Amino acid sequence: MAHGGRLILRGVELVKAVDALWQRGWLPYDVREIVARSLDESATSLVVDVIALSCSPHVESTVHPRWRRQLDEIGASVWWEGPLLEAWATRHIETRSYAERTAAELLKFLGRLPSLPHILPLPGDALMSAVRAGLDPKVLNRVRGLLAKAESTAFPEEAEALSAKAQELMNRHALERAVLDADLPAQATSRRLWLDKSYFKEKSQLVHVVAEAFRSRAVAYDGFGFVALVGDEVDLESVELLATSLLVQATRAMVAVGGRAGKGSEARSRPFRKSFLVAYASRIGERLTPDTPEAEDERLLPVLANRKQAVDTLFSEMFTRTRTSRVTVRSAAGWGAGRAAADAADIGTGRGAVTSGHPFE
Repeated sequence: MAHGGRLILRGVELVKAVDALWQRGWLPYDVREIVARSLDESATSLVVDVIALSCSPHVESTVHPRWRRQLDEIGASVWWEGPLLEAWATRHIETRSYAERTAAELLKFLGRLPSLPHILPLPGDALMSAVRAGLDPKVLNRVRGLLAKAESTAFPEEAEALSAKAQELMNRHALERAVLDADLPAQATSRRLWLDKSYFKEKSQLVHVVAEAFRSRAVAYDGFGFVALVGDEVDLESVELLATSLLVQATRAMVAVGGRAGKGSEARSRPFRKSFLVAYASRIGERLTPDTPEAEDERLLPVLANRKQAVDTLFSEMFTRTRTSRVTVRSAAGWGAGRAAADAADIGTGRGAVTSGHPFE
């Protein structure tokens, strides 16, 4: 077979491999992220183009909004004409042989990926009659603005006030929406939040406590690097926003403590940083636990009860085997510093957890 023919065949095989991943529960951002963490930049750029080609035949109205947002987020669009691999090689100033080797390596890697729970309709599938909306765009913009300021300020008191305001705004909006949606069937959904590889287990603990506070549940996939979340659409969007912001604040505080310490200090060691992050998550979890029942409005009680049942049912369907994950604290100084940093990032109280437990995989 001529070289050009092999490239065309490889391109077809890659699209089929990505199509098969959709059938196995993977989403566009998941595929891009796992390739970026496992292979090189060439394979990552190529898989984004393959994803674009795989999804391009489908009418936009048959693609779930979250699926479309992920395609936009990873920059997946068909920018070329003709065979994919030839266009890719030309764009990246690579030889056809290099393109074929990259494609072969990527194809082998994609074929080894296991199945994940299905959390969105596939492109081309009939969508639900009504896709539940997330946070109101106006509320979302305000929350993002508050959290961005909290992440950038050098003053802990200011970060605390800004984070508390964002938390209050998200929770009030979620409960108002719950009342408005009282006549609709309770509907749970799932998302995946990818975290940095470094200190993944410790960071996933923080995501877990935030998820609980927003009436959601979480399972950490240590081997991949993401946390699977189950909850109401509005609650999960809030979890992503707040957990991501708190992770930024925690990391910044942790690095600052190490920066003030001398070279070779305990504050720069892995045990210190692990203990710092565990303590930070523990303290945030304490501060997110309310002293009184959340639902003062009696109209919310049956709504939240139905939502809890929907969340628990979907969780049980998605995860038949989970285990509790434990972390070891080996630095008392790190623990103390982490709790102090969490105090500075106090985001207030007033939320109730609809579900409990620590179902880490």
